Amino acid sequence: MFSEKVVLDYSTPKTLCIKLNGDWLITESLPEAGEILAQLNDHKEISQLTCDLSKMGEWNSVLIAFLLHLAKGCKRRNIQFSHQGSPQGINKLLSLALKIDDRVALVKVERIPFLEKVADGVLHCVESMRSLLSFLGEVALAFYRLITGKVYFRRDDFFGIVQRCGADALMLISLISVLTGVILAFIGAMQLKLFGAQIYIADIVGIGMVRVMGAMMTGILMAGRTGASFAAELGLMQTNEEIDALKTLGISPVEFLVTPRILALVIMIPLLTLYADAMGILGGFAISTGLLGLNPVEYWHHTQSAVKLSNLWIGLVHSFVFGLIIAIAGCYRGIKCARSASAVGEATTSAVVTAITSIVIATAVITFVCQILGV
Repeated sequence: MFSEKVVLDYSTPKTLCIKLNGDWLITESLPEAGEILAQLNDHKEISQLTCDLSKMGEWNSVLIAFLLHLAKGCKRRNIQFSHQGSPQGINKLLSLALKIDDRVALVKVERIPFLEKVADGVLHCVESMRSLLSFLGEVALAFYRLITGKVYFRRDDFFGIVQRCGADALMLISLISVLTGVILAFIGAMQLKLFGAQIYIADIVGIGMVRVMGAMMTGILMAGRTGASFAAELGLMQTNEEIDALKTLGISPVEFLVTPRILALVIMIPLLTLYADAMGILGGFAISTGLLGLNPVEYWHHTQSAVKLSNLWIGLVHSFVFGLIIAIAGCYRGIKCARSASAVGEATTSAVVTAITSIVIATAVITFVCQILGV
């Protein structure tokens, strides 16, 4: 039944001695451990299984797998397993494999009661809120020191962040804003064409872009682009203990790292919003005059008469709030990041999700307030 690699010896009462011969390499034709364990079913009296490895030649991981399979099978059958004449290194490898297997077996899925889960969730929310308020207090204190001229950060770093938040994002903002204007024009044309009032496409595109869509699209793009970048940078610095080094030197990480990022984003997002408004109106203008057959001069005059200064200011208020939200979300998640590679990824994802969710909520709140005020 078995090859010359395995010899079974039943000479000792209640003991099965397995003698392994020759080379045990993965390239060899070797017997399965299950075939030997099947012998135990036919000999119920056996209480001990011994492997004699003294006549073995070369071996590799296939031998460890074979012995491990035997050891597990004996454990399930309450049979004592041992081996003798082991080549150097087999004892340590087999012992380590058995320990790992025992640890995995000891791990049990503990069912947590529902009320305990709810309590843990509430405590986690309370702790998160306390941490966020503490961070916002440090940011407010840092900006107070900025106003009084006492804050410390490098100007070169600040201007580099400004460039990344502004000029480096122009191409992406241009593409998305033009397409947003085109989409608004097509949506307006579908309904207004029923009444022969296509010229009011100019009103829809102009007001939509300037009042909400320009700021909102810019905010969402910057949340995925710059907010994630802030979280990843600060998270990696936290992992590499650079933030701890700043604290050791007596430098506030919030002043040195967070303040320039918030300041740069709050300055640049309103400017990018104005640019996005212009590009969106341009996209709607191109589609309306090129494909929908509207008069360019009349379209331009309708846009001028429809877009009031109040709409522009509302859009800028949106953009200012969005810039503050994105910068705080990115910096907060980065500063509070745990010290591992996976935690940096989680912080980056969390920063983007938090920023975009907060942008949508802020848009709803500002729109509701404007409706109440009649603006």
